[in-house]
This record gives sequence, C-alpha cells and structure tokens, in this order.
Amino acid sequence: MSRAQAQTSEQPLAGVAEQTPGDAGAATSAATDSQHPQVHIEDEAPERTRDFADLMHAILALIIGFAVVLMALYLRGFTTGVESDARTAGQALGWLMDMPTTMLQQLATFGIILSVLIHMLVNREWLQSSIAVIALFAGYIAVRLLSLALSGFGGLAMVTAFNSAGVSSGTGLLPDIYAGIAAFLTVAGPRRTRSSVKWGWNILYAVAVVLVVVSWHSVSGILVSFSIGRLIGMLLRFAVGTQNKGEWGEQIVQSLRSIGLNVTTLARRQERNDNMGGVLQASLDDDLIENSRIYDAQDESGAHYIVSVLDAQTHTAGYLNQLWQWLRLTGVSMRRDRSAIDANHHHLAMILGLGHLGLRTPVAYGVADSEESSLLVFNAESIAVPCDLSTLGDEDVASLMRYLHTANMRGYTHRRITPESIARMDDGQPVIAGWHNGDCASSNANSALDKVQLLNLFAAVIGVKRTIAVARRIWGEETLTRLAPFVQKVAVPYATRSLPGWHKQLLSDLRSSLDALVPKDAGEYMGNATLSRFSVRSFMAIVLAIVAVAVIFTQLQPDEVIAAVTKAKFRLAALCFAFSMVAWMGAALSLGAFMDKDKRHYFALFCSQAASGFTAVSMPAGVGPAFVNLQHLRKSGYRNTAATAIMSATWLIQAITTVILLLGIGMFTGRNTLSGTIPTNTLIVVIGALGLLISIAMAIPPLRRVITTKYLPIVKAYALQLIDVMSQPAKMSGGVLGSLILNISTGLGFWSAMLAFGYHVNPVETIFIFLLANTLGSAIPTPGGLGAVEAALTFAFTSVGVPAAVALSSTLLYRVCFYWLRIPLGALAMKWLDRNNLI
Repeated sequence: MSRAQAQTSEQPLAGVAEQTPGDAGAATSAATDSQHPQVHIEDEAPERTRDFADLMHAILALIIGFAVVLMALYLRGFTTGVESDARTAGQALGWLMDMPTTMLQQLATFGIILSVLIHMLVNREWLQSSIAVIALFAGYIAVRLLSLALSGFGGLAMVTAFNSAGVSSGTGLLPDIYAGIAAFLTVAGPRRTRSSVKWGWNILYAVAVVLVVVSWHSVSGILVSFSIGRLIGMLLRFAVGTQNKGEWGEQIVQSLRSIGLNVTTLARRQERNDNMGGVLQASLDDDLIENSRIYDAQDESGAHYIVSVLDAQTHTAGYLNQLWQWLRLTGVSMRRDRSAIDANHHHLAMILGLGHLGLRTPVAYGVADSEESSLLVFNAESIAVPCDLSTLGDEDVASLMRYLHTANMRGYTHRRITPESIARMDDGQPVIAGWHNGDCASSNANSALDKVQLLNLFAAVIGVKRTIAVARRIWGEETLTRLAPFVQKVAVPYATRSLPGWHKQLLSDLRSSLDALVPKDAGEYMGNATLSRFSVRSFMAIVLAIVAVAVIFTQLQPDEVIAAVTKAKFRLAALCFAFSMVAWMGAALSLGAFMDKDKRHYFALFCSQAASGFTAVSMPAGVGPAFVNLQHLRKSGYRNTAATAIMSATWLIQAITTVILLLGIGMFTGRNTLSGTIPTNTLIVVIGALGLLISIAMAIPPLRRVITTKYLPIVKAYALQLIDVMSQPAKMSGGVLGSLILNISTGLGFWSAMLAFGYHVNPVETIFIFLLANTLGSAIPTPGGLGAVEAALTFAFTSVGVPAAVALSSTLLYRVCFYWLRIPLGALAMKWLDRNNLI
C-alpha cells in the first residue's frame, strides 16, 4: 500500500476531515506554533467571486414573475381566493385593521436599510454597500416602469388583476416597497453571511403578510414586486460578485494539518491562460476538477503534493453543467453534486474504487472540508500529463479500450469522455482521467454511452476503420452491435465534436460500420435508443399537444355541438361511436395484414390507429395516420425501406378500396355524382402540370444526375419492396378486408348519425355520398379536415334532398364521435405506445 493510501485509510471517513469557521480563525497562530515549522505561503485571496447560482436565481425570479402576471390575468379567481383566505384568517387579529399602513411601510423600510448599511459599513465593505443602495433605487425604478407598462398595454383587465386599496393605475399599479428592499437585501446578502440581512428578509415577509390581510396590497402584486427586486438584485450581485468565503493561505495549511499533512511550503499555481474564455476550467494536475484552485505543497519530509481547493461559489458552474446534462439526456443516469463537499467526496471514492480494480489513477492522500471549501490532496508523483492525440497508435487505443472495459465490467462509468480525458502516466502508459462526473453501480446504458463516446473520439483521431478494427479485437463484435442504437450526436460531447477530424458524416459512418457487424439472419432492426430529452419526437409531442389544445378551444363550437348531441337519440348516437371503434379495428387489420406474424401485436395495432386520432388534430387528414403507422413499424423492427413499403401498401389498398366502392355503388345505384364533382378539365390540367415538371427536371443535366444517382435508387428499392408486399395474396386479402371494414363502418357511422335525428335513408346511398364528400373534404390541408369536411358533408347531403338542419346536426354528431372524442382516446393510446417503446 502506498504512503498516500495508507494515510487515507488512517483517517475517519477515508481521510475526510471537517473544519469549522472557528478552526480557520486559529490557523494563523497554529502556523507559527512551536510544534510546527514556519510555513512559506504564496497565495492571495480575491475580494469577490462571481457565483453562477445568482444568475440561475435571476432567471427563476423572471419566470416566477411572468407566471404570476399570467395567473393574475387569467386565473383571477385563484388569486382572489388566496387573498380572501388570508383576510379570513386575519380576522382574529382585528387590531391590524386599525394599523396605519403607510407608517408600517416607512418604519420597515427605514429599519431594514439602516441596520444592514450599518452592518456593512462597520465591516468596511464600501463597494457592497454602494451597490446595495444602487440596487435599492434600481428596484424602485424597475417596478414603476413595469407598472406603467402593465397599465398602458394591459388595459382594464390588467389593472383590475393587480388592483388593491394601496395601489393606483399607472406607475403605482405594483407596490414598490418589495422590489426596492428585495433588490437591496439581495445585493447585501447572501443571508447566511449577515444576521442583519436575514432579519431584514423576515421583517419584509411579515409586512407583506400584514398588508395582504388588511387588503392594502394584493398577493399577485406583492409576488411580482418581489420577483422584480430579486431579478435586479441577482443580476447586480452576479455582475459585481460576492465576497469570497473560501479557504485561502493559512486556512488551507490548517486544514491540511487536520488530515496529518504538515506542509512547509504552499504555493498557488497561476491560472491557465488557454481556457480563460470558458466557464468551466479544468487541469489534469488535479484530475480535471472543474473551477478548482491548485496549490503545490511540500511537507517536512520533502514529499510533494498537489492540493486542489474547490469553493462552493465556483462549484455552482459545474453543478449547473451537471444539471444541464441531466435535463438534456434521458434513459441514462447523470450525477448532480450540489455542493463542493459532495463532489470531492465522490471523486475520492471513484479514485479509490478504480485503484482497487488495478487501474492506474492519481494517488489520493485525503480530503478535508470547511463550510465553503473542500480540499482534495494528491501525491504529486502520481499525476498524469496531457496526451497528444496525434501520437496515439493502435496499441494505445487498445490499452484505453481495455481500461474502460475493466471499469465498465465492475459498474464504473465515466459519463463524459472528452479529448482532455485522455492522458498518459509518467511512463507513457495511456489512461482515462477525470472520473468525478461518473459513478459506480451503473446501468448498461451508461456503459454503452461511455464506449460510444470513446469510439467517436478515436474515430475522429485515427479514423473509423482503424477504430472499429481495434474495438472488435478488444470488446468483441457482440458488444459493438449493442452499441449501435447509442451512436447519436447527443451522446458525443462538444469537445469531441470540435476535434479537427470530426465531421458530420462521421456518426453515420460509425453507425454503418456497427450495423454491418449485425448477422444477416438477425432480421430485426435496431432503432436509436432514446437519449435526448429534447428530441424531434418530444418536440413533436409538445407541438401536437399545444395545437390540440388550440384547436379544441378555437374551432370547437360548444353551443352547436351540445345542441346537436342533446337532440339526438342516445342509442343511435352510441351506435355511431361504436362504428368509430370498428373503423379503428378495420384500419388495424389492414395494417397488420402486411406485417409478419412475429411482429404483429393486435392491441398495439389498435392503439396505433387510435393514436392517429390524436395526431389528426394537428395534421391534415391522412397524414397523421401515415406518420403514426410509419413510426410504429420502425419500432416493431422494420427498416426504413420496408416500413415505408408496408405503410404505402396499406394506404394504397385503402385508396383503391375507396375508389372501387364509389364506382361500384355508383353503377348499381345510378348516381353520377362522382363524375360531376371532379371536372375532367381539372384532371387534365393536373396531369399535364406533373408531366411538364418531370420533363423539365430530366432535361437539366445536373438535376437529372442528382435524380438518377441519389433518388432513383431509393425509389427503385422502395418500389421493389412495395411490389413484394402487394404480390402476396394472403396479405392482400387481409388488407382489402380491413379497408372494407374501415370504409363501410365509417359510412354507416354517418348513417346512424342521421337515424339519431329521425331521418331514415338508404344506407348504401349514404355510404356512397359520405365517402365521396368525406374524401373531397379531407383533401383540404387543415388539421383533420376541420371545416372542410363539415362543409363538404353538409353540402353533399343537402344537395340530395336531406333537410339542411338534419344534415348539419348529423355532421356535428358524426364529428363528435369520429373526431373530437377520439382526441383524448388517441392521447392515451399514444402514451401507452410511447411507454412500451412502440412509437
């Protein structure tokens, strides 16, 4: 066991010691104590430090203020109820009603400002006291400007939302006391550093409660004013910085003695100049700890150490980066070390764990903590040095892959492998450094993410072919094939994508190389694993939800729909809805007929058709079902070409079936509506225009070359797949049967809607007219054919003699059963499919 490891094991909690603020004050006298030699210290503490937590709190204050304005404007009943409850509770304190509110505000303002200013001036904090006063005035000015803007642009509704006895329209719409004093206290803080600031906040909160109870200020006005004050204060505090409370100089010496390290020299290293522009700075000298201070130390025996000091204020930037990774990625675990102490303790545990596996890591001596800083001490002789990536050979790459594989096999994952993570020990052996963002007991997904990050890094340095060749030798083909779903841009750190050898095609080349390792008889297509929380899919889900809500609230006419539904016969209206469910079954049967038996799950097929009812609210008719079917086929194991062919075959069979039904019914009933609806001249114009476009495109050599070399092979492959699907009689018969059920049940749904209003009509003719009118209305590119379908159905049935009132009421009832009620059912179905990874 090395000296550093032995020292670590002798200390409580693996060499962890905690120092109280009182200990720091005793550091000066201890350094000159007769038991310890004089310490030579080269260090100078800065007066102020920017804390990114202030910026985060400013953004949070802005969001809260904006949300309160919206609630006050659109949820007036909620805010009024809160105020009413507060006043009811305050009735027990009747003497408050007689309190002069203006005097209360003046006394609170005077007392808070005077006590805090005296506290800061006594401590000779001239700059902070000046900025605090500036923040006070800025808070008053900002809240008055916002009041003027809300009064001018919000109109009477906005004034009413914030109205109370103590405010007036214009610059006085929002109470200014909270904005001014909140900005003042925020800059004078944080509250944990001064008792006067802490009591100032308590007094301000108490005043706010009292003034709400006596109806002098509204709850919404107080919250917006507080938010403005916090926003102004946090922005000023971040710009100027807060007083540094971390350990420096003699305090560091005292902390080192608490873990048995008596240093004779302590010298701080200068900040690196090559990364000064970044928010996060790291060095291999302390194993890539972000935003730390690095010191060189020597003890009485002449041994050299590296002391890494991580302050709570500077650690915030690293914590925010961890939070962003946690929010950005889904399906994999990400660490979130909220404090500097948690970060260094975890880092020490990772180093000791990897060393126990026989992997070479920096030798950690121990860790010591104080209230605002955490110290991690390394043996200086064990530190790795940066690796020139251009010097990496195949054996170096193989060694690094073995290193990662050994860690992953025991549950240790890195989770952020970047070019800076590749290092060499003093004898030239390559290692992976900086495991502080990783963890133990990791999932297979995290292990796969590590390997993908390392593969992408090596692919950018030595090329895809060499990387895959080495990986096949070290990890094996079975492991590599399991990595293919994780080869995505979101999995690759920005630093790797910034390498000179990185290009957009590299990910595709790497994925293709991994896909080529899959056995030909495997059959099943491995789609992408869900890694990005903010993917196109999640964006589409949000857009669909927003559009659905907008459509429901803007297009749905409750009065007309309710009147139509209430006048309908309940049993026949229920029959109309039942036909809607049967139509879904027919669509599911039509799609499932072209799928392989082992990939055909009937409930999932039904849910996929139900989910199309949700997408129809934001996509044109026919586009939503095609989109859902294609996604479901891909998740069921079909490659893109096969999935597109099956989806197209399903759509083609449904279209042909609809045309045959129209022609067949038209011939037997004697209706000539079809020929009279679509003018022959229109068809000729459309066909001629398409032919002209194709001719012009093929006449231009560069465009013809692109079409023939890039797009024609895709079309041929798709056509072959489509022909293969359509040439199987068993599948064709199933598809035709499903399409017939879909078309007939949809037409009978409208027929039952007409029966619900007491109008009896021939069901066959109803199906004919309905299919024709519905097809033409759905051709209009509105969400679900909204407006166009209603107009086409009403006009079509009115023109054949159905009373206008019956035609309109039947259309509304039909749309309720086949459109509006399908939206919530489709949302539930889509949720189930997403949860089971089927869409």
